[in-house]
Amino acid sequence: MKYVIGVDLGTSAVKVLLVNQQGQVTQEVSKDYPLIQEKTGYSEQAPQDWVDQTVAGLSELIQQFEGDPDDIEGISFSGQMHGLVLLNENQEVLRNAILWNDTRTTAECQQIYDTVGKERLLRITKNLALEGFTLPKILWVKNHEPEIYNKAKTFLLPKDYVRLKLTGKSNMEYSDAAGTLLLDVMKKEWSQKICDLLDIDDSLCPPLVASHEAVGTLTPEMAEKTGLSSSTRMFAGGADNACGAIGSGILKEGETLVSTGTSGVVLAYENRGDKNFQGKVHYFNHGAPDAYYTMGVTLAAGHSLTWLKDVFTKDKTFDQLLEDVDTVPPGANGLLYTPYIVGERTPHFDSSIRGSFIGMDSSHEMKHFVRAVMEGITFSLNESVQIFRDQGKRIDTVISIGGGSKNETWLQMQADIFNAKIVKLSNEQGPGMGAAMLAAYGCGWFETLRECTEEFLQEEKTYEPIEENVRRYQTLFGLYKRIYDMTASLSADLMHFRE
Repeated sequence: MKYVIGVDLGTSAVKVLLVNQQGQVTQEVSKDYPLIQEKTGYSEQAPQDWVDQTVAGLSELIQQFEGDPDDIEGISFSGQMHGLVLLNENQEVLRNAILWNDTRTTAECQQIYDTVGKERLLRITKNLALEGFTLPKILWVKNHEPEIYNKAKTFLLPKDYVRLKLTGKSNMEYSDAAGTLLLDVMKKEWSQKICDLLDIDDSLCPPLVASHEAVGTLTPEMAEKTGLSSSTRMFAGGADNACGAIGSGILKEGETLVSTGTSGVVLAYENRGDKNFQGKVHYFNHGAPDAYYTMGVTLAAGHSLTWLKDVFTKDKTFDQLLEDVDTVPPGANGLLYTPYIVGERTPHFDSSIRGSFIGMDSSHEMKHFVRAVMEGITFSLNESVQIFRDQGKRIDTVISIGGGSKNETWLQMQADIFNAKIVKLSNEQGPGMGAAMLAAYGCGWFETLRECTEEFLQEEKTYEPIEENVRRYQTLFGLYKRIYDMTASLSADLMHFRE
C-alpha cells in the first residue's frame, strides 16, 4: 500500500494526515502552537514554532506507522494565508510572522490606494487592499521597522517557510501568492508595476510554482529528525482555502463550499480569471491547474463560539456548549448577534466594526446566546452567498466543512438560512485532505484532481431547507443586515477608548 501525507498549517495548530490510495485517513496527528498578541489588533507567531511542531507531528506519525517509510511517496501542504515571513540573505527569520488576522495596517492599505489606485489594483490583483493581506504588512515593516526591512532579501508565506526548512528550497505557489496583493492573478506572475509604484524590490518575491509541482525532497537532517525517507517527494501545496476546496471536491463550475473554522469562508469555483466582482469578494488562483475561485470571508466564525465559551462557560466542552441549542427555535427568542468581534471582511471590509447582541432581555439563557451566535455566523456567511447569487451564480447545493459541519442543528440552520441543500462529507478533513490530494495527483496516482475526488470523497448526509424556517430566517436576515449601518459609527467612536 502506498501513502501520501497532507500537512495543514493552521492558525492554532498543524495537522498531519496519512492518507492511503483509497483516500482513507489512516493516521492523524495534531500539534498546537501559541499566538502572540502584544497589542490590540496585533497577531503574530514565531515561524520556528511552525517548523518544530510540524517536525514533531511528522515524527510522531512515523513512529506510529507500521509500514515502511519508503511507502510514503509524497507530502504536500496547506497553509494559513497572507502571513508575512521576512528572511535575510542567509534565509534566517528577521521578526515574528505577522498573521492574516492582524489589523495594524490600515494606513498602509490607504497608501496602496493612494499610490497604485483602487481600479488598477483590482485590475491586476482582483482584490481590494485589506489589512489581512501580505503587501500591507510588507509596507508596515518598511514604514515602522526600516532596519529590519533593509535586511530582508525575500518574503515567504507560512507553509512555504515550513517547506523551505524541510527541503532547503524557497518558492511560493500561485494560490497563496494570489493573497499577497503582489500577484497579477490573470498572468500568474509578480506585478512589476505594483512593486515599482511602491518602491519594493521585486527580488523580495520568491520563485512561483504550481500547487501540484514537486519542489524537492527532505534534507538529510529533516529525514533523520522525522524518520521519513529522504526520497519522499515534496509538493508545493496550496492556500488553506484552495486546499479546503480541493479536499471537498470543489473543482467545477457551480460547486460551492462553506467552511467554518476560526474564520468562515464561502467559496465558489471559477473556470475563468477575467470576471469582475468589483472587489466585493476575493478572487484567487485555485490550487487546481488553470482554475480560480471567488470567496467571501467572515473573520470570526468559529472564533465567535470559542470566545463565547472561553468568556462565559470556560468549564464546558464545545459539545456541552451546543447540547441544548436544538431546543431553541429559529431566531433565538428575538436575540441577534453580529460576529464582528475582530472586525469584518465580507461584505463590509471594516477593521473598526465590533460585534453586538441586539434584543437581549432577562428571559434569555445561555442556550439562546449560543443559538444567536451560530445564527449570526451563518447570517454573515449568507451575505457572501447573496453576493454570488446577485452576480448570477446558481447556489442550490453547498458542501459544508469545518466546525459547522460537526453539529446537526448547525447543518440544518445552514440549509435554512442559505435556502440550499447542504452536503456533509463522510471523511471530511478539509484543507489537510486537499493537501494530501495534491500530493496524490503530483505522484501520478490520478490523471486529474477530479478523478482523485471521485475516489477519495463520499457524501454522508444531506440537509434540505425547511420552508417555514426559510421564511423566518429571510425576515431575520433583513434585520441582521440593518445592524451594521446602525452600529458602524458607534464602533468607530469606541475605538478611541481602547488601550
